[in-house]
Amino acid sequence: MWSEQELEKRIATAVAWLRDQTAAAGSKGLVIGISGGVDSAVVAGLCQRAFPDNSIGVIMPSHSNPEDREDALLVARTFDLPALEIDLGEPHTRIIGQVETELDSLGHHPDLKRLSQGNLKARLRMSTLYAVANALDYLVVGTDNAPESYTGYFTKYGDGGVDLLPLSSLTKTEVRAWAVALGLPDKIANRVPTAGLWPGQTDEGEMGITYDLIDRYLLGQEVPTEGKAKIEALHRQSEHKRQLPPFLDLPPLERLD
Repeated sequence: MWSEQELEKRIATAVAWLRDQTAAAGSKGLVIGISGGVDSAVVAGLCQRAFPDNSIGVIMPSHSNPEDREDALLVARTFDLPALEIDLGEPHTRIIGQVETELDSLGHHPDLKRLSQGNLKARLRMSTLYAVANALDYLVVGTDNAPESYTGYFTKYGDGGVDLLPLSSLTKTEVRAWAVALGLPDKIANRVPTAGLWPGQTDEGEMGITYDLIDRYLLGQEVPTEGKAKIEALHRQSEHKRQLPPFLDLPPLERLD
């Protein structure tokens, strides 16, 4: 694996990068959504190291497993990181209900399945983080790691809507190693990855492939043909998430005086 010295050096590089990016943006600090998962926990630790007095976590349950909240609070306590708790369950229910009612009135009879409801949760969390960040003149720090960035396993304008991504070149394996180096308990470092979008949801179950397999692919190691095809298909299908929206480029219209 990696030595403690190697890990600490890379963590220090990430902390310095966060400071540099924040200074370049003319911002005062950092805000991070804490889910209780290992990725957000590691980012919380990096933020606290970068700005001990100007970092804040936000816990945003939305009809979530109560254990998620407890794990998020554990992360905040581990790093002595101030944390807000904003329950998004009622706003989520109200919006979904109004969308269904209004579409039904137009004769569409929608079936807002789990993915639609889950994506709305992610987008409400993004909006909440920016409400906090704007109030404090902070930047929003995201949690996507290399497998998620490559396969597009994030919600467009949801958890993909952030200012900074310090983990996007790290495999899931290295994220877990950083978690241990940062002093996070094993319960967090080895927690089953889930975005908490619906009861029983897990990242690997939704993607249909393991993080370990994606890690190996990204490192240039041999992976089964079927797994390789799955990863490359996910990458192609999610390309739009990694690009700015296409825009119509028209020449200026000359005025007729």
